Order: sequence, then structure tokens, then C-alpha cells
Amino acid sequence: MSTSSERTSPIGDGNTASPPAKFETGVRLHREGRRAEAEQIYTDVLRREPNHFGALRLLGLIAIETGRAEQGVASIARAIGLDANVALAHENLAYGLSNLARLKEAVASYDRAIALDPGSAPAHANRGLALLKLGRFEDALASCDRAIALVGDNALIHNNRAWALIELGRFEEALASCDKAIALDPGCAPAHNNRGWALIELKRFEEALASCDRAIALVADNPMFHNNRGLALASLRRLEDALASYDKAIALDPELALAYDNRGWTYYRLKRFEEALRSHARALEIRPDTDFLPGAILHTKARMCDWGDYESDVAGILDRIRRHEKVAAPFQALALSNSPGLQKTAAEIWVDARFPASRTLVEIAAPPAHQKMRIGYFSADFHHHATAFLIAELLERRDGSKFELTAFSFGPDTGDAMRRRLKASFDRFIDVGGMSDRDVAMLARNLKIDVAIDLKGFTEDARPNIFAMRAAPVQVNYLGYPGTMGAGYIDYLIADSTIIPPSHRPHYREKIVYLPNTYQPNDRKREISTRAFQRSELGLPRQGFVFCCFNGGYKIAPDVFACWMRILARVEGSVLWLLADNEIAVGNLRKEAGVRGVDADRLVFAPRMALPDHLARHRAADLFLDTLPYNAHTTASDALWAGLPVLTQIGETFAGRVAASVLNAARLPELITTSRDAYEALAIEFAANPAELALVKRKLDRNRLATPLFDSALFAKHLGAAYTMMCERHRAGLPPDHLHVPP
Repeated sequence: MSTSSERTSPIGDGNTASPPAKFETGVRLHREGRRAEAEQIYTDVLRREPNHFGALRLLGLIAIETGRAEQGVASIARAIGLDANVALAHENLAYGLSNLARLKEAVASYDRAIALDPGSAPAHANRGLALLKLGRFEDALASCDRAIALVGDNALIHNNRAWALIELGRFEEALASCDKAIALDPGCAPAHNNRGWALIELKRFEEALASCDRAIALVADNPMFHNNRGLALASLRRLEDALASYDKAIALDPELALAYDNRGWTYYRLKRFEEALRSHARALEIRPDTDFLPGAILHTKARMCDWGDYESDVAGILDRIRRHEKVAAPFQALALSNSPGLQKTAAEIWVDARFPASRTLVEIAAPPAHQKMRIGYFSADFHHHATAFLIAELLERRDGSKFELTAFSFGPDTGDAMRRRLKASFDRFIDVGGMSDRDVAMLARNLKIDVAIDLKGFTEDARPNIFAMRAAPVQVNYLGYPGTMGAGYIDYLIADSTIIPPSHRPHYREKIVYLPNTYQPNDRKREISTRAFQRSELGLPRQGFVFCCFNGGYKIAPDVFACWMRILARVEGSVLWLLADNEIAVGNLRKEAGVRGVDADRLVFAPRMALPDHLARHRAADLFLDTLPYNAHTTASDALWAGLPVLTQIGETFAGRVAASVLNAARLPELITTSRDAYEALAIEFAANPAELALVKRKLDRNRLATPLFDSALFAKHLGAAYTMMCERHRAGLPPDHLHVPP
């Protein structure tokens, strides 16, 4: 995302010996920028004296300056073969190698130049730029600092220093370097651009946009400036404007993979999945090694239920994860694999690449014991969102005499009823959306938070860097992300014995805190509309068995769908009722039904509606069919709360065992199967035996308020005990360990 300028490689005085007058004239013309005339003179000199060091070196330099870097490097290498002790020659060679993107060789040549002339500021400056391009940011920073010490203040070097600092996550220092560069040269467009980048990372998006605009005002045709402007606009949720900026960047440089990638994510956020897929595919075509892009492409296809080459694509991605390649984000991997070990590997790759532990802040000390334990919840979802639906009553039920709750909210202030309810349930509700990760971590430390709860993990709008900087002595992965975060700075993961049996612990980086029943809280205050939906108004047949699944389309894998079609084929007159996630998915699922010999009209699609009505319409269905490897989570609890039985197949991963956890807490283990054949057979049996299904429904009705699943007060008690156990262990000077909360 950075732009920078390389300092021109010096011409120097040509030769260590006294040059002929004609050669001196060439050097003068070269310095005046009259390269063609200088080149002719150097060529004439070499005709008379083929081993003239200065002519070889400077002829090579002109070749590099005029876009003939291969020719230039060869000429300078010949000169060095004649005399390897001239620092300037090694510096010129490095300049040419950099132009050829032979960066490791360039750094080696800069090193030889510096060994011969340690005081060459251009060599240190250009070495720093080469190191930046190699991703060696600490070394690049040291080179920039050395160049500044030698040459004094220089705008371009301060700009490159800012780039290194941004890559190192030292955004405040980077901003200061950009400001220094701009003070030295207000027209330094790259510094304004990098200033915008630093401000994006600091979550100061309006200021970032202003800096990007200033860079573009200075240099209108730089594609990276427009790309970064798109990032600022996307961060401000001005998605259509962001698309326009990415389009401009691509118009200026049709091979700029980064702009295609960023545009793809913007299309994705707008749910324009076909356009997202095309943009991401173009990015991958240009740069096949783009980090994590194959997983994004496959996930986008999954959102559309586009299963072309699905099996081979999944197999390829999983194999690359096993080889520790940066191919898929952890969330994308959840729906691809039933292996908890592989999901752990995907998370560790992601953390190492994007969110490594930070040393920005000093080691945190344990806060003194307070009258009340201070719990911090961090999320972008404190509004009308699935996570909020689960935690609302839990927060209200906490023991106020023991716990003080603080919300650190970095999502939109929607002003909806759920946000108002959540605000009222916290002792302190802080909007930190405009604060940098460092400032949020510092705020949590200053508030002496004992336990920091990450409710996002690796889901959309997550901010793991807050935890990478250590916001609290005890840090916990909970609820929002169903898997390990693979990060050493996350101490605990809250689960239960169904979700993570003891034999599965090696697949989780965190220590496991076992709650007695289920890890998932619920809200028994959730309103179910009194509307009595008629099947006909929902698009369902008046007669016949209604199977349903309201999971997101990306959770519907081809083998699960094939199983559902076999069930429909065996149950005459039955239909499958699915969520209308998007029109493309609807069309693809109808097509896939036909391919499998099932009339597409037997798929019925439910549009989104207000939650109370959505819960009420569950009553028009007979049986909820779950997905694997990514189960129903909130949707499973929704169905059970509405009185609809959920049939699941338990998997091996966290995401694939949630429905079983929920069903065990509702005391309905008979709805948990352990194989695809058993799942399929039980679905068909329930459809064929209404009386048997009626018994299950009556049991669910009895258990609904009598079992732990919807006992919010009991859950709050158990979770409070978990927080206490974690905190007390830390205060005793003990490392995190697996913990079991008593019933």
C-alpha cells in the first residue's frame, strides 16, 4: 500500500585515474541530463580504450536510467571486474539490480559499497528501500535511520522510514515520519499517501481520506494513491465510493492486483458476489502468490452455492494449509474441513502473517484485586446481530455485586433496540471505533480490566491486534469465533465437553474452560411473534412434510445437499425450506436439485424478515436439518426456542459440534447422529412416523424452559464462576490451564 521514491544513483567523478578531456565532457553532459550525448562520448572512449573503468560504469548507469537495466548491469559488472574497490560502482550496480527486482543481489551490492564507503548516505537510503521491498522492515528502518544521520533531513528518506514503521505496526511513529517528510517537502506526494495509510491503521479514517486526497491532488495518476483512498472510503463504510477509487486505480494500472483484491472485498461486503468473484479471480491471475486469496475465492463461490470444481478446490486448499501456505483465512477454513488440527494450522498461519504478538506495549502487570472483578467485552456486534441475540440476557443476569462489565464497541452505532438494550446492561459502554488498537489496549489497561473477552475472533470487523498488544492479564476467545485462534496471547477458550472432548485439546492453542452444559448462552426474552403463519403465505404446500434449514448458504456443502435430495426423494410430497441468502444461491440450488433428480419446485426459499416473525414461522416446518462441517449455531437455538426439533450430525471441529452441544443442553441427545447414513435414515424415519416426531416435539416443549439451554440465570452463574477461576489462577501466579466449572 506504500509508495516511495528511490534516490538517484550517483554519477560520481568517473574514474580513479585522471580521465581524458573527452571523457570529462561526457561526465559534464551526463550531469546536465544530456544522456544521449554523454552515452555517445562514453562509447567513443571505449572504442579507443575497451577497459576504461569510468566509461564502462557510467555507460552502464545511463543504460539503467533509460530503461535498459540488463545492459547497464552487465556494463557495470565489467567495470567492477577491472577494479572492485570503488564504492560508487557497487552502488550503481545495486541500483541496476533493484530495477531488475533482483533485490537480494542489490542489497549485497549496497553492502559492498557501504563497506568501502560507510559514509555514503545514498547507499544507506537505497539499501533501505530494497530491504523494504524484500519485507525486511527492521533492517530497512535501520538503513533509513543511518541515511538520515548522514545526510540530515530528507523528505524521501523520512517517507521510506514511515513505510518501514507502518509495516512494523508502529503507526504513531510512522505518522510522525510522514509529517516530518511533509514539513520538509509539502509536495512530497508519497508521504501524504503513506500518511493516509498510517491513519487508516490508526482508525482515523476521515483524516486518512484527506491525506489520500492531498496525495492525489499532487500526483493524480498514481494508482496506489487511488487504491489507498479506496481503503479509507471502505473503512468509512462508503462502499460505492470505494469502488470508484479502486476502479480508478485499475484504470491507471490494469495489472495492480492489490486494487482488484480490495475491490473484490468491497463487492463482497455489498453482497455483489459475482463481481467480487471476478475481481478476486483477476487479482489471483495477476499475482498467483497473493496471500489468502484462494480461500476468499472459494468462500465467495460458497456464498453463491457455486460448486463448480468444489471438491478439487477444497482438496487443493486443505493440502496447501497442511504445507503451511498462506492460502485461506481461518474463518473460510471452518466450512471446508472436519479436521480440528487443520483448522488450528490455518489459524496459526493467519496469526503469524497478520496478527503476531506485539511488543508495542510493556508487559502488563496484574491489576490489584478490586471489590468487583472487571470484565471487558470487545466486539463490533453490539447491535442487531446474532452474537447480541445470544448474550443480551446473559449480561443482564450477571451478578452485579461481583462483576463490573465494560463494553469496548468498535462497530456501527445503529441505534436499534438491541443496541439500546445492550448499552443498558453494561456498567460502562465505550465506543472505541475511532481509536487505534494500541489506544484501545491502553484504555483497557488504564481501566484495569481483569479479563478481556474477544467476542469476534476472526470474524468480520474483528480487531485481534488489541489482544496481540495484551489488553488485560487474562484474555479469552469466546462465542463469536467457533475455533482456536492459534495465538499465544489468547489464554483461554470457553467451551464444553461436547464441543471439545479432552482428546481434542491438542488441536487448540488456548487452554479450555469447560462450562457444565453448553458454551452457548441464550436469551429467553427473545420475542416470538403471535402471528399464525399459514403455509400458503410462506410459499409452502398445504400438505406434506417440511424439512428446513435456515443456515447461511456458505454452510451448505455439496455432500450435505446431496443427502438432502436423497431424503426428499424418499419422502413423497416433502419440501426443503431454505433461507433466501441471495438470488444467485437460490438459482444455483434449484439447478443442483434438478441435477440430482429432484424437482426444483420442492425447494422453497424464505426471505429475511423481522426476528419475532422469523421465529414464529419456524412452526410451519416439521424438522430442521443441520449442516456439516459447519453446524447451525444461533440458528439451532432459534429453532429450538421456536419449538422446532433440530437433527444434526456431530463432527470433529468446534464449528461442527455446536448443534450437538445445544441439543445436549436441551436434553435431546436422540437428535444427534454420528454418521451421514444415520442422519439421513433418521430424517426419513421422522417423516414416515409422525407420532415419533410428535413425541420429540412434546419433549422439546417440556424441556424448553426446564433444561439448561435456556436457563440464562444458571448460565450467568456458571460463566461468572469461569471468570473467577481464570482470574484467581492468574493472581496466584499460575499459568493458564484447563478448567472445569462445577455444575
